[in-house]
Amino acid sequence: MKFTHFGGLPTEAQADLLALPIFADKLNESAVIGALDERLGGTVRPILEEEGFKARPQQTLLVHTQGKLPQKRLLLVGLGPEKDANPADLRHAAAKAAKTARSVSAKSVAIALPASLADERGMQFLAEGVLLGRYRFDRYLTNDDSRRPDTLESAILVGGAGEAAFGRAVRRAEIVAAAVTRARDWVNEPAGTLTPRRLAAEAESLATSRGLSVKVLGPAECRELGMGMYLAVSQGSDEEPRFVHVAYKPKAPAKRRVCIIGKGVTFDSGGLSLKPSNAMEDMKVDMAGAAAVLSAVAAVAELESPVEVHAIAACTENMPSGKSYKLGDVLRSMAGKTVEINNTDAEGRLTLGDAITYALKQEPDEIFDFATLTGACVVALGPHVAGVMTNDTVLSEKWLAAAKSAGEEMWPLPLPERLREMLKSDVADMKNTGERYGGALTAGLFLKEFVGSTPWVHVDIAGPASADKEYGATPKGGTGFAVATLLEYLCR
Repeated sequence: MKFTHFGGLPTEAQADLLALPIFADKLNESAVIGALDERLGGTVRPILEEEGFKARPQQTLLVHTQGKLPQKRLLLVGLGPEKDANPADLRHAAAKAAKTARSVSAKSVAIALPASLADERGMQFLAEGVLLGRYRFDRYLTNDDSRRPDTLESAILVGGAGEAAFGRAVRRAEIVAAAVTRARDWVNEPAGTLTPRRLAAEAESLATSRGLSVKVLGPAECRELGMGMYLAVSQGSDEEPRFVHVAYKPKAPAKRRVCIIGKGVTFDSGGLSLKPSNAMEDMKVDMAGAAAVLSAVAAVAELESPVEVHAIAACTENMPSGKSYKLGDVLRSMAGKTVEINNTDAEGRLTLGDAITYALKQEPDEIFDFATLTGACVVALGPHVAGVMTNDTVLSEKWLAAAKSAGEEMWPLPLPERLREMLKSDVADMKNTGERYGGALTAGLFLKEFVGSTPWVHVDIAGPASADKEYGATPKGGTGFAVATLLEYLCR
């Protein structure tokens, strides 16, 4: 995709399609709309009225210009009220433009920045939206639509902060979009293809190509380290587990050292606590946390972050067999804590507990973990919002600020000590699950037991890791959620 910058009027940009993201409260007073109405013979405002276009978020209106503009078609994309605006909303608007361009076989699209967002960040989000809006996971499709090529070759960003800012914005957008796309691809890949060994190999290849150090541990090495919880989860599968550690170190002395841990269960059947068939259908998504951190660390290197970053993923399957770990088993963790198993479908926290203990050996200043951990979090916050739990409110607030800036929805959840009672066991230090109510919180409390005093943030991405329908730059299927926030937090 070729990006260029145009500083003139949107109506003068040479493109097949002109896209105008517009605020609802600016619709009637927009100078651009007025200019378009004049150029198109006074037809624009009547069309807006007839079609009921109110510039609501993601609302679009496509108009043929009848040769009266350099562009064949005009696309209006709603942004909602300006007072509610987040620059990241431009990502969704630009994605709409890219998808419309494909639907009308346009080779070029010009997208105009709204005046209040016409800066480097605005240009970055427009470029990201174009790239992410073109995403399709179609490698297994054979129908005619999947074979139809995407005709879009170039995008013109109209307005903004000048050529230097444009160059920086596009470079960053390309790196972020590539990282999100990579994570989406891994999440969307069938579990029969993306096994723990395959994911480890993909991560190893990616790390090597970026000059990062990488270590991949097999069962024997993990057993030597005492990872009893992680290995118990893996033992029911014929697929061997792989524990992945990718490290980036900046050339200058690092400002701080951060460990980012991702849940890497490439398929979760529930083990002996077997899930119903319909609940198992999308369990290839259960490694979305690992996809996010392993993809992000490569982009961190490309963006030359001043922060030392260690990405860690304990990759495994959770399967039922005669070798599976059993309810009532007592597991010994790498930290030495013992855990009574009362649900083998609460396996993610077991793998993360050992991964956190491993991460502490790196002596980090901060630890973050990302996991499709609990359905309870989806019940609490819905399918689009991640739950954030922490032992350090200052760190959590910084993380949530980065999420807002990156345009990813997250919300803080508490870790009430009273709920710790639910994890008490008569035969071990704790059980791996509590009672039904507060399930997301007891999962967070379980992980907290392994963190100690190191500042830590737990991000439950069970809802937004995949989407059941498309929205702007977010496709149906794997979303690559948390990658953009990780890069915002680690590289700004």
